[in-house]
Amino acid sequence: MPVFFVPPQCVTPPIVSITDDLLIHLRDSLRVKVAETLWFGDGQGSRYRVEITDVAKQAVTGRILETLQEPPRHAPWLILGQSLLKGEKMDWVIQKATELGVSEIVPIESRHSVVQLKADRVDHQLTRWQRIVREAAQQSEQWRVPTITQPQSLAQLMTSRAIGSTGLMLAERRDGKNLQTVALPHDVSSTVLVLIGPEGGWSKEEMGIADQVGVVLITLGQHILRSETAAIATISILQSRLGMFG
Repeated sequence: MPVFFVPPQCVTPPIVSITDDLLIHLRDSLRVKVAETLWFGDGQGSRYRVEITDVAKQAVTGRILETLQEPPRHAPWLILGQSLLKGEKMDWVIQKATELGVSEIVPIESRHSVVQLKADRVDHQLTRWQRIVREAAQQSEQWRVPTITQPQSLAQLMTSRAIGSTGLMLAERRDGKNLQTVALPHDVSSTVLVLIGPEGGWSKEEMGIADQVGVVLITLGQHILRSETAAIATISILQSRLGMFG
């Protein structure tokens, strides 16, 4: 049975009240009825089995019958720092990275990125990405909805994130460590930050910034992959090594 994500503020035990875009989907598309039972998640590790008690124009309301908590984690959190890609490529990476269980996605305004978001388009694009993340998390039955941050430069990201986490930077045509053997943390409170560059690759300045805070260069081998391919291949390998695939 699918699990629908609702904002945490919609859950006030023993009541769940849906008033956002999901209301229209439930009421008009799925045509939910009173007494139906649905599962809802708050995107923060809790799920609720809910009996619908009222379907109105303003809200769909239900009564919580059962609450489940996310099973304990056994692996560090994986964060994707993805350089901006054109159109559907960026959407695709965000969708697939969510399905593969990353905890956070940071769009990076890289020196060689073809896409440079205009200031007046950032909020619109971020809203679009948040919708993609939510739908992908719902489809893949994740317990949590990954955070997707405001686009930022690599220097901004390094200042806020690389220190205190394991940082890995995928770099083509470089003598990097093998992704299969590079050291990874095992503490569940740790994070692994993986940085994927644009089609034009990282600039020397960006690689220097990463090196200054201890980010490790890694390689996928001798072949040159498109950025979106490299992102999903890297996430898949890391999640497998971190024990997230069973």
